[in-house]
Amino acid sequence: MKAEGHPEYHMITVKMTDGTEFQTRSTWGNEGETLALDIDPTSHPAWTGGTKQIQEGGRVAAFNKRFGGLSLKK
Repeated sequence: MKAEGHPEYHMITVKMTDGTEFQTRSTWGNEGETLALDIDPTSHPAWTGGTKQIQEGGRVAAFNKRFGGLSLKK
């Protein structure tokens, strides 16, 4: 097997958005570098359970808010 066929696998430090750090092996960067994350499980809505659109409602909720009091009953 060719030696240059695989990327170098080494230890890096990953820094989360809340400041916590952990070490892992990766092909990213060089040995000992720090990868600072912009989005991670502590800050992304997919993991934290909230999104602005769901909290404010969608198009149907806006329609019901505007026209919810109307009825066709005589």
